[in-house]
Amino acid sequence: MTILVEQPDFAVEVEEKVVSDQTGEENELVLDGGFVVPPTNAFGHTFRDYDVNSDRSDGVEEFYRINHINQSVDFVKRMREEYGKLNKVEMSIWECCELLNEVVDESDPDLDEPQIEHLLQTAEAIRKDYPNEGWLHLTALIHDLGKVLHLPAFGELPQWAVVGDTCPVGCAFDESIVHHKHFKENADYNNPAYNTKYGIYSECCGLDNVLMSWGHDDYMYLVAKENKSTLPSAGLFIIRYHSFYALHRAGAYTHLMNAEDIENLKWLKIFNKYDLYSKSKVRIDVEKVKPYYLSLIEKYFPAKLRW
Repeated sequence: MTILVEQPDFAVEVEEKVVSDQTGEENELVLDGGFVVPPTNAFGHTFRDYDVNSDRSDGVEEFYRINHINQSVDFVKRMREEYGKLNKVEMSIWECCELLNEVVDESDPDLDEPQIEHLLQTAEAIRKDYPNEGWLHLTALIHDLGKVLHLPAFGELPQWAVVGDTCPVGCAFDESIVHHKHFKENADYNNPAYNTKYGIYSECCGLDNVLMSWGHDDYMYLVAKENKSTLPSAGLFIIRYHSFYALHRAGAYTHLMNAEDIENLKWLKIFNKYDLYSKSKVRIDVEKVKPYYLSLIEKYFPAKLRW
């Protein structure tokens, strides 16, 4: 079941900063109801700074080198076929949230805390500014649950196949993608079927028809969709594309979007600011907020899910 949600009124009480994307059009960088963007990440650096000199940034580049070499059309198809079976584990959403305590994202230059901290930081920040959008609070809580792919019960996939920025495969890799140079070693890079602007796709075909590099985003999208979640279309869009920075930060690949994608992108841009800038060392009282999120889980998901 898919539910469309009313789009936010971006003209009301919204602080805006604008940046130009590669098309020369202005993108809204800050969209909020009062959220204050911190000046630096948990390490004292600017957010998503992949050029800063640090031991962590060196590790992040090596991560993307391996990721870009291996994320091909054939690999993505194999992963979607294998994990689309949803035969690894049966558990609730909250049980999965607790499992995520065991995962630290090696691709993230901004945080080295367990993922459950980030989920609750993001959800609570959004809840404060958008108190009536329960579906968005829940989407924030669950958006990274697919990172359990790194755990033994799910096949213990290497981090390059679980986390990091995502992008379409089956068409040219846009130069806005972080550490783009490493795509030159990808099997699809020189394949004429895959290395043009449209590749195997057509104009306005819709992102739902596009193969994305494999990772936690696409996996959680499959879990939610196949378990008949009643989250609105915008919620599922956020889950599948929240790591697609080439789209929502650089404006790339818009030629593949359809009308529904364009509407849902508005919500993704709102979500992304909280996803990125709410990362901090501030702890959330899990037991205090747990009853609220359990009520949302019950509303939008079955008690047990196939993973």
